[in-house]
Amino acid sequence: MLRGLAMTEHQLVPRPLRAGRILYGGDYNPDQWPEEVQEQDPPLMRRAGWNIATFPVFAWAHLNPAEGVYTFDWLDRTIDRLTRSGVDLCLCTATASTPAWVDQQYPDVLTVDEQGRKKPHGNRHAFCPNSPSFRRLGGALVRQIATRYGKHPGLRLWHVNNEYGGHWPSYCYCERCIIGFRAYLEARYRDLPGLNAAWSTAFWGHTYSSFGQVDPPFPHGEGSIQMMKIDWRRFQSASYLACFVHEAAILREISPDVPVTTNLMGAFFPLDYRAWGRAMDVVSWDNYPQHDAPFSHVAFPHALTRGLRDGQPFLMLEQTPSQQNWAPHCRLKPPGRLRLQSFQAIAHGAESVMYFQWRKSRGGIEKLHGAVVEHHGREDARVFREVAAIGKELAALGDKTLGGRTPARVAVYFDWDCWWALSASSGPSRDLDYHREVVATYAALHEAGIQTDVIGPDADLSLYDVVVAPLTYIVHAGQAERIADRVRAGATFVTTFFSAMADANDRIHEGGAPGPLRDVLGLTIEEFDALPPDVVQGVRFESSFGQVAAGTEYAAGLLAERAWLSGAKALAFYTHEFYAHAAAVTVNAYGEGRAYWIGARLEAKGLSELLRAICAEKAIASPLRGGAVPPAGVEVTVRVSPASGGDVRPGDKGHEILYLLNHGEVAREVPLEGDGAYVDLATGSHVTGVARLEAHAVLVLASPS
Repeated sequence: MLRGLAMTEHQLVPRPLRAGRILYGGDYNPDQWPEEVQEQDPPLMRRAGWNIATFPVFAWAHLNPAEGVYTFDWLDRTIDRLTRSGVDLCLCTATASTPAWVDQQYPDVLTVDEQGRKKPHGNRHAFCPNSPSFRRLGGALVRQIATRYGKHPGLRLWHVNNEYGGHWPSYCYCERCIIGFRAYLEARYRDLPGLNAAWSTAFWGHTYSSFGQVDPPFPHGEGSIQMMKIDWRRFQSASYLACFVHEAAILREISPDVPVTTNLMGAFFPLDYRAWGRAMDVVSWDNYPQHDAPFSHVAFPHALTRGLRDGQPFLMLEQTPSQQNWAPHCRLKPPGRLRLQSFQAIAHGAESVMYFQWRKSRGGIEKLHGAVVEHHGREDARVFREVAAIGKELAALGDKTLGGRTPARVAVYFDWDCWWALSASSGPSRDLDYHREVVATYAALHEAGIQTDVIGPDADLSLYDVVVAPLTYIVHAGQAERIADRVRAGATFVTTFFSAMADANDRIHEGGAPGPLRDVLGLTIEEFDALPPDVVQGVRFESSFGQVAAGTEYAAGLLAERAWLSGAKALAFYTHEFYAHAAAVTVNAYGEGRAYWIGARLEAKGLSELLRAICAEKAIASPLRGGAVPPAGVEVTVRVSPASGGDVRPGDKGHEILYLLNHGEVAREVPLEGDGAYVDLATGSHVTGVARLEAHAVLVLASPS
């Protein structure tokens, strides 16, 4: 069922995207419009600055109206019109929505919900990922599309399916998935003693004597085996990935030089994107932030996506030019925000700026979702004019921003297994949110201008001088050794409360936390106190630490751990409860490096100042003059193109671009490093000493050579 997946993950040689420019365009749905409207689209796209269109995303029923029947004439005409106008092709496999005839003739395609009810035809992503009929019929369509268009000179990219798992909840609980789950477990644990040990089934006497006794975690069934929930998510994520791999293999067989991708969704809980990144030639994602999200929170999924392929550039395949109809409130992006968010994506590594959608549909569930062309169809509309202006700017940039890497010396861990395990855990606090804690840590670094990568548990740590592991509840086999080796060699490791508690099977490490990191951290966790929202703990630094002055006290909450120190030195102490004066922040010398433990969730100011002080020990700060913290609301990122190919490492002297983005409502002045003149790549003007950023302004500055 999942055969060949491991080979794909480890042996894929990525096909490079050779666009030579920033891809600018988005989703196009010609099958929803009459021919006379379609004929207006290509010249209108060119006036909007588009150079690529993604289609036909949801056209399976239109391309394949009956089994063995294919209708490509309309698609041929669409492709001809676009290519004559100079619009390149991001062609889709169109398998995201199954036709009614498929579901009627092949009921194995339909999913079963967590209550055991067969779902009727409808919505999207309504297919069982382990359905043989879906694989066969979808694969046949993909082969037809690839054979017909795989050698087209305008084809730049293959787009498989669309936002897998996006109609959530989309896990399938059919009998075939249950059988597949059992086979997955048998392959993972080899025998029943292995399963029972990993799942701790002796607790409450839930030992299995046959794999056939194992069910998925039905809400009305087994709920006490937390590893069942984690393994079920692992299995479902791998099942959906196998669907992608199946279609991608057909495309690569027929058009081996065209890169293959699918659009991910940032930190998407149901699917472990780490494995997905290894299966794609170029990683892509759709960016739909809430209107009031801080810029650092919007930046996090960009950094996460970039990290799925070890820092390589990625594609942003969707964003709304104006508003999202599925948000609690359909707020408009005010003037300037679309440009800010477009350049923010580029600043973090995107080599495309693309939209959903070209035309606002007249019917259907997304008829109120933003589009480049609104229902009125006018070019003098605010949104169309903004899109066209951005297109001109990106065209003027040409290839100057392509191929860069973020020269980060700091990394933050993000691990789906930790996310899943903590969501399944009974305790320690209903307020514990893994994603929120990791984003808060990343935001503290990013808002300080510290260039930071987001990495997985199997990442190569040799690139980083500071590695931060917030709420890293699970520490995987090999991960602890990599951390220890890197710290021993001179790096700094930072972790927080409730970290290194369990192994990959959610079994508490022998001797308790921090398990295999005990020697690195120089302590053992004795106990934790889960604090309700109305209980505030304090953390006080008795002596100065970097920029943190002696006597500084920060508010803390959520969890507060107590530790026995076995080599670690206390830097700060709790101020309340019976454990007042116990260590709250520690440092331990280990080899040539240091390891820090933060025992409670610090207020944002405290976390920011502490992390900046830790980074300063490694001479890591913002790229501004003197390592200055950027003014409030100003985002600072750096991208470096390698001087001679390969990875960018600290100290590389390649083509460096400094991005300054003012997300605030007032003008800001930003002190630039050095005495040389920076060149604004958008205007060609020179900037020396201090850069002035008007509200919502963006500067793309080539650093002095």
